[in-house]
Amino acid sequence: MEDFVHKLRQYAKSGTPAERRIAKYFAEHLSDLPFETAASVADRLDLSPMTVGRFLRALGYQGLDSVKVQIREVSPVSATQMQASMTELQTDVAEGKPLAVLVSEQIQGLHHIYHLTGQSQWREAVSMIGTAREVFVATHAGLSGFASHFCQQLTQARDGVHSLDGTGSRFAELFARLNGDDALLIILDSHRFGKARLLARTARRYGYKVILITAQSTNWMPDQANLILPLPAARTGDADSLPPLMALLDCLSTAVILAAGDEATQRTRRMGEFGTMLGEGSNR
Repeated sequence: MEDFVHKLRQYAKSGTPAERRIAKYFAEHLSDLPFETAASVADRLDLSPMTVGRFLRALGYQGLDSVKVQIREVSPVSATQMQASMTELQTDVAEGKPLAVLVSEQIQGLHHIYHLTGQSQWREAVSMIGTAREVFVATHAGLSGFASHFCQQLTQARDGVHSLDGTGSRFAELFARLNGDDALLIILDSHRFGKARLLARTARRYGYKVILITAQSTNWMPDQANLILPLPAARTGDADSLPPLMALLDCLSTAVILAAGDEATQRTRRMGEFGTMLGEGSNR
């Protein structure tokens, strides 16, 4: 993007009159280009779309779409663009457009999770995950991919993280120990996870601390877990609240990594170096 801006400055000084006008417009409206087309730019500058196209090719781009891709990779969405998008979304929701309704529900879920990250139970959960002797993440087999990815992310901050989905009696690993003192069990609740409550009660009886991640609409009792991180109520047809669950796990693992500080940075570096070494070895 720096190269793109540098070329614009050059053309703004030494290009043809049309090139100078286009370069000046691009430089002053970089954040608006994702919403433009060659035709709309040409119309604004009283030029032909062919003139705009030739200018883009002179910069090394096949068209404005190539510039948009690069801008999206490096430029955040401005507050003005965000507000315009939200206004458009609200209009589409009011008209009952299905995808707009879906996106609106997901944004509400993200708002719920962002609010949760400022609550005391969130900070306590981050501390419990970071300081526990071992961390187990248990869920229904249908959500095992979520649990595995979450555990993989946590390994950037600490050792002793295990994913359990109950297949092959793997929940027995929790209770093969004499006690679960200083160990933590995180349960990703699911409407299909019929053993969740029994697992939570048994784990607490064995001395484990339990963090429960579940939808607000479920009827868990407060004494069945040490801490509850509530997901927004599931939308119709998605009883597991999958998009909010993904977002919560991503935010939670990131918070644990940030809390680990330099230790997480060093672990990530070592893991990257080892991964590179294995990659090079596999090519020999």
